[in-house]
Amino acid sequence: MSYDVVVCGAGVGGLASARALGALGLSVLVLDRQAAPAEVAKGELLQPESVRILDRWGVLPALRTGGAVPVGRLAIRDPAGRILLGLDYDALPGAYRQILCTGYPNVLHALAGTLGPTVEVRRGVLVEEALRDPSGRVTGVRAVDGGEPVEIEARLVVAADGLSSRLRRSAGLPGIRRDYDHKLVAFDLPGVQVADEVSAYRAAHGLRLVYPLPGDRCRLYVQIQRDELRGLGADALAAWCDRVLTGVPALAPLADALRAHLRQRQILAVYRLRAPRLAVPGLALVGEAAHAVHPMAAQGMNSSLGDAEALADLLDATGGTDTGTVDRVLADYHATRLRRLDHTATVSHHAARMLTSTTGLARLVGGRMMRHTAANPRLLGLTTGNLAGVSPHRLTPVDRLYQLGLLGDRRAYAGNGQSPANGGTTA
Repeated sequence: MSYDVVVCGAGVGGLASARALGALGLSVLVLDRQAAPAEVAKGELLQPESVRILDRWGVLPALRTGGAVPVGRLAIRDPAGRILLGLDYDALPGAYRQILCTGYPNVLHALAGTLGPTVEVRRGVLVEEALRDPSGRVTGVRAVDGGEPVEIEARLVVAADGLSSRLRRSAGLPGIRRDYDHKLVAFDLPGVQVADEVSAYRAAHGLRLVYPLPGDRCRLYVQIQRDELRGLGADALAAWCDRVLTGVPALAPLADALRAHLRQRQILAVYRLRAPRLAVPGLALVGEAAHAVHPMAAQGMNSSLGDAEALADLLDATGGTDTGTVDRVLADYHATRLRRLDHTATVSHHAARMLTSTTGLARLVGGRMMRHTAANPRLLGLTTGNLAGVSPHRLTPVDRLYQLGLLGDRRAYAGNGQSPANGGTTA
């Protein structure tokens, strides 16, 4: 049994890789151990750069049919709802200037519906390890299908099998994981209409994140300590809910729905993960098999889509699919993509620390950086472009000093008709 490509994992990263590589005319087999996709609170915010990728692949019509909600603003607010930092996506360059809010199953369905005729998806198959030739090159996978062991050969193996990736370990690529000191509890609240923005509330006890979902629903994330909800009975859980609502009065419109759905919740561990390499000869890592970030900045699924596009575009540019060409492409994929992912991880970590730190110097510094970024149009534009993915730009050490208010940024108001003398404020 032989294919051009075997993709292990039918999440967004795996299906996106299959979509992009199948469009090159390659025979692609997608394997997933689950019989059906799991319902999870993840991958619901598509940044503008991902919208561009999905539009390029012809996936947007299906997403819109599934009710994807367009949003043009990400706002950090205080508990009363007053804005602390607003990122207006309408100011972005180019044609893609909105976030799309949708359910993870909708993204999977839309991708699956655009797979080409050379792509086959097979579920209920457990991939155990990579096959190797005498030189150590990955040449396929060993799996269990219907209780029977099978070996499947391929010139390219794509590991999109998630955080605990068997293929990553089999290929000798460690994943360096760092847990945050908190968790998030997610609620899917029906019958609630919220503002057309992604709203992040910076509360005394951490982050509360709200955004719309299709079908008059909204998602609410609440930051909690690791064991905060363990063993709570009905009365204690109701008291916890009251504390959440009292701590963030701006959440009052969600109160009835939250109280009615307290038991329908998902508690999510929050962590960072990075593999030191994205590829070895014959194998590429995609999505959470290679990288994971704090969900606050909404970069995880978006980075997976970028991985798939980058890998396919590099292979397409070579015009060949022999093993030597594939391995050169994999080396380029690692070198070029890792820089972008490291930048994304830095942006995500700083944004998460700014919003989730509840005590000490980290919270004070986060608040100061927010204030000075909000007052500096240049830094505001850079921050928006970094999160949206359409114009990534590394902030320099001097930019960090501007954010802290330790230097005045003379470039902040260039081209917008403002200055400190006529209404602007230096950072």
